[in-house]
Amino acid sequence: MIWTLEVECDSGRFLIDDCVRVIEIKSDSSLLDLHDAIQNAVRFDRDHLFEFFAGRNCRNREIVYADTFDSEAALDIYSYTSLDQVFPLPSKCKLFYHFDFGDDWYFKIRKSRKKPFEAIPGVEYPRIIEKIGPDPEQYTDYE
Repeated sequence: MIWTLEVECDSGRFLIDDCVRVIEIKSDSSLLDLHDAIQNAVRFDRDHLFEFFAGRNCRNREIVYADTFDSEAALDIYSYTSLDQVFPLPSKCKLFYHFDFGDDWYFKIRKSRKKPFEAIPGVEYPRIIEKIGPDPEQYTDYE
């Protein structure tokens, strides 16, 4: 099934404008696939560590999906953890994606109330179906 996810950039070192991306993605996609989809949606370089967790806000971590400091082990966990294993989340929890532990980009991920649907033949998923706001600037000039 295809799910619709709303991905909102909640905060980051250089965040100025609102940034929301609506992404259609297969329900059996992995968290690693979601990482790639978010990176593509905001045109970031894949040059930093990242994590996924669920909580009431980005400071609350009720569920940590790869509780390890070993980046290779975390990538294995993310590649085997599918979205349909993550959702539904516990009551009042949201899924968060934290990218770049120095500049601290936090993205809040909500599963849309839009009814899941069968994949459309010939359509490649994940795909961005809506963009609100410009892409955040991952880096600025340090002049």
